Amino acid sequence: MIRLIGAGARPGVQHPVLATAWTLPNIITVIRFLGVPLFVWFMVEQQYGPAVVTLVALGSTDWIDGYLARRLNQISTVGKWLDPVADRTALIVVAATFVVNGIAPEWLVWIIVVPDALLILNMLVLFRRPNHLPVSNVGKVRTALLLVGLPLLLLHRVPGYENPGLLLAAHVLLVLGCIGHLLAFYGYFTEAHRQYRRQARVDGAAG
Repeated sequence: MIRLIGAGARPGVQHPVLATAWTLPNIITVIRFLGVPLFVWFMVEQQYGPAVVTLVALGSTDWIDGYLARRLNQISTVGKWLDPVADRTALIVVAATFVVNGIAPEWLVWIIVVPDALLILNMLVLFRRPNHLPVSNVGKVRTALLLVGLPLLLLHRVPGYENPGLLLAAHVLLVLGCIGHLLAFYGYFTEAHRQYRRQARVDGAAG
């Protein structure tokens, strides 16, 4: 799993951070974001098969854009905040759509939304603005678990795939993903306070 997370990185090579937003990984991220409304439309029409394919595509491109950014030396300032924002937005919309359609319980949305809302509020209190923290490995694993568990949960609704084992696997992955989400929340919350304290020391020394 860790190798997959860092795939594309070259040992000992420092990747420059580009100022431009026009990179291939960012374009893929935007395309992934635009796939979310397509998924919602399939769900409204109860076309669960195409919806599963769309979800798989969303999850795959989440890994692909990170791989290409590292492999092609196209890590950018915009990409550092665009990718996690696209991931969070997609997860919230997908989870909410599942709940509305009676496929997932309400707690799935609350576990995803409430920690994210608290993080944003925490950033506003500390820094008076949203402050995007580097994505942790726990956060990346969390996202991967949710992006695998959600398609499996939906696949159970596709005719021919009504397998109890599939449903069990989906719930296990989602529970693990939710636990990872809470762990990632704790990590980001404490890191924000560490950054605030470091900044306060710098400002105090400068004053």
